[in-house]
Amino acid sequence: MIFIFLSICCSVFVSVLLKLAKRYHIDANQAIAWNYLAAGSLCWVFYRPDISSLNMQAIPYPIYILLGLLLPGLFVILALSVRYSGIVRTDVAQRLSLFIPVIAAFLLFKETPSIMKSAGIAVGFAAILFSIPWQKQDKSSTSSGWIYLLIVFVGLGIIDVLFKQIAQNKVIPYTSSLQIIFILAFLISVIALAVMFITGKLKFEWINFICGIILGMANFGNILFYLKAHQSLAQQPSVVFSAMNIGVIILGSIVGILIFREKLSRLNYAGIALALISIILVVLS
Repeated sequence: MIFIFLSICCSVFVSVLLKLAKRYHIDANQAIAWNYLAAGSLCWVFYRPDISSLNMQAIPYPIYILLGLLLPGLFVILALSVRYSGIVRTDVAQRLSLFIPVIAAFLLFKETPSIMKSAGIAVGFAAILFSIPWQKQDKSSTSSGWIYLLIVFVGLGIIDVLFKQIAQNKVIPYTSSLQIIFILAFLISVIALAVMFITGKLKFEWINFICGIILGMANFGNILFYLKAHQSLAQQPSVVFSAMNIGVIILGSIVGILIFREKLSRLNYAGIALALISIILVVLS
């Protein structure tokens, strides 16, 4: 469970950085691109994966390509979803995306359910619903915003499932997979940036580069520890999926209250309590 905890910490740190980036008018598109440069560089420095020696026939090309597209692409979609659907609805789509990997854990990865584990996951979903700030109003919502919400919901769920498949690959080391994915995500992001630079929509600024490097460090830790968690709990993917998402709710709420002075309703506090109960049940299972 230590890997899940470390991944949760890195994930919440990424959220904090993105929130601060918006407050200080950091260009998210540039920061996201340099973030994958930093993540890929860290992967190479610490693990030196030998990509050239990989069995080319064993490489899961579709998974790599999908993740290379989805990782940077969803950052952009999230921003559009917040703009056209509102923060609350986007938050709901993100949290409810847990349904997809949990269902995949039992149907795709053949995990055997237990009463306590099922109870923990059920309580976890209740915690998610309780933790959503329903009382806030989204004035930015538009009639076509549901498209972005659907992409966020499905995209985040698919990413979780794809990383689980990478973690259980016995032929290719996960560090080699990480290196390839980060390179692909960086190349795709740079191509998008180049188009925006050429068309005059963006101007390079060093502050965006620096923030992107810091973001990449946290993002690297998040994904690395997430994969390690799936490897250490290879037969219980639902535990990783649920504990990760619910843990982010708990730590994210604490950070929101202490650092950003966010005000929570009684329903939100009940959600945090349920999230704690959910993690206890899942761990005991």
